[in-house]
Formats: sequence, C-alpha cells, structure tokens
Amino acid sequence: MERIKEAISKARNSQGLKEQIKSRAQVDIHRDELNNDEITYQETKVVQLDTKHLENNRIVTFDSEDPDSVAFDILRTQILTKMKENNWRTLAITSPTPECGKTVVALNLAMSIAKQTEHTALLVDFDLRKPRISQYLGLPAGKSLFDFLENKAEIKDVLVNPGLPRLVVLPNTTPVRNAAETLTSRRIKSMVTDLRDRYESRVIIFDLPPLMAADDAMAFLPQVDCVLLIVASDESTPAEIKESRRQLQSSNLIGVVLNKSHEKQSHYY
Repeated sequence: MERIKEAISKARNSQGLKEQIKSRAQVDIHRDELNNDEITYQETKVVQLDTKHLENNRIVTFDSEDPDSVAFDILRTQILTKMKENNWRTLAITSPTPECGKTVVALNLAMSIAKQTEHTALLVDFDLRKPRISQYLGLPAGKSLFDFLENKAEIKDVLVNPGLPRLVVLPNTTPVRNAAETLTSRRIKSMVTDLRDRYESRVIIFDLPPLMAADDAMAFLPQVDCVLLIVASDESTPAEIKESRRQLQSSNLIGVVLNKSHEKQSHYY
C-alpha cells in the first residue's frame, strides 16, 4: 500500500513539474508580448532611431503629428478592414519595377498598424537581392536575415524593435544569391509559419522585390494571404501595371497604391 501511495505521489510531482515547464515555455515564447497593456521587449533588440534620418527617407508615420501620416493611416484602416473580413494576417507588398517606393510604403504602413492597440506589426525584408529596410531606418550594424539563412543566428537574434511599441522588424543587410529558391525553401516556409502563428494579433508585412525584376515575388506569393501593389505616378506605364495585375490574378490583390503623386493635400486640421 505504501508503495502505491509513493508511486501516486511521484506521478503527481512529475505532472506538476511538466506543467511548470510548459508554463515557463509559454512565458518564454510570449516574452515580448503584452504586459499590462504595454509591450516589454526582453529578447528582441531595441534600438532608438534618428528621427531626422527617418524624415530624410520619407518615413513619416513614426511621428503621429506629421500631417503626411494621415494618408497611411487611411490606407491602414482600409487594409486592416479587408484583412479582418477574410481572416488574413500576412500581406506582401510589391511593385511592377524598381524605384516605385514600395519599401517606403511598407515601412510607413507597418508603423501605422503598430499604433493600433489591437495589433502588433512585423515587417520582413524579403527583397533579398536589394534589401533596404535597414538602410531606410538607419539601423546599427548587427545580425540580419542573411545570418539566419547561413545558420549563424537564430530569428530571435535578428529581430529588432525600432523604438516604436508593437513594431518589430526582421531586417536584412546582405544580398542573397538564388533569391527565388531561398524564398521557397523549407527553412523560409517554416520561419514564415512560425512568425505568423506565434501571436494572434500580429500582422506581418513582407517587402518583396518588384514583379518584373525577377521571379522572386511570384515564387513567394503563395505563402501569403494577400498582396498590395505599389505603382509610381508618371513612372509606371499602363503596360507595366496591366502586366503586374495579370501576374497577380491568382493572388488576393487587396489594392493598388498610386505613389509619388504630385497632387497637394489640403490639411485643414
């Protein structure tokens, strides 16, 4: 009888230990999540950005008082409404050709989304041939997506919080060879799944290469829920826009943004 009681006691202690380990694991996984309605970053590296550098690179939504940020807030609301209707959580941003301003739009949109208390935003630099997010933000030198792909770093060592609550960036600083093959590799697919499923409130934005520069964007698009196309006023030709829409017809094209417009808005507030 004593042996039976001892066995039951050991089983209970073992189960209790398992629950503690499970609980600790969950705490570790969510270490960068909400804490009394605030986010405390304990694993993710936090850096403070130079606001002048952001302004010079047309990153305006970092400053809520900037009147030019209103356009991105409107875009944010339109996109989040559409994504919520379809239960979408991943968004790709691309353009027909280079220099349409897709990365600037991606950065401003991600910052605008991060300001909403219901969401966190993760911006991923998947323009592997010509990464620019780190440069536009003025991030200090450090490990990037390239190091993760080379098995020299874990994702948690690469993620950066640029001083804005609810926003995390996965930067890249080194061009990657065989970009299309990399974007469809098991390693990338597994990473995307993990990033998407970790937090329910997270919206992930992938900055992809231009559609006509290579097949990278088209190769990756099946892994995302929807796509936003950025075209440049007076630069993107009707033929380029038509061809881009043709390429995206099998994807969920959530909208088209006309960038670099010379029309002036009247700021009446």
